[in-house]
Amino acid sequence: MRDDGEVPNHPDLPVIVYEGVFADHPAGIEATFNRHQWTGSWTGGVYDYHHYHSNTHEVLGVQSGSATVLIGGDAGERLTLATGDVIVLPAGTAHMLLDASPDFAVVGAYPGGITPNLRKRNPTDRAQAISEIRSVPVPSMDPVYGEEGPLLHKWVK
Repeated sequence: MRDDGEVPNHPDLPVIVYEGVFADHPAGIEATFNRHQWTGSWTGGVYDYHHYHSNTHEVLGVQSGSATVLIGGDAGERLTLATGDVIVLPAGTAHMLLDASPDFAVVGAYPGGITPNLRKRNPTDRAQAISEIRSVPVPSMDPVYGEEGPLLHKWVK
């Protein structure tokens, strides 16, 4: 995702989507993330406004229901997510909920359990946010596949 002038997104790392990887066992999402050192997990929804985290990457696993999320700002990409899907968002990548089924819930987590900050579109914070985003290290484990996952090949700075 490119910087759209409103939200920075990540300058180098792509969003990764694992479609249906937990479709047969969505109850195992949180344990899998935690086992691969993506911790600080929580269960809930996705905010319905553009937001991003400049201090950490984030993984979201759809535990139930379905939703459409907008990734990357107003000119970004609409993704339809269903139970068992996982999306990995590099630091700085804007995301917001557009619509969801009543039973929509995700499990979120962060590499090393870092407590995420919450940033919105704000030109005053932009330069600091971009600096923070660039300094977030690539995780040592893929949240779904651990030491062998696609993230380790796609996320190379």
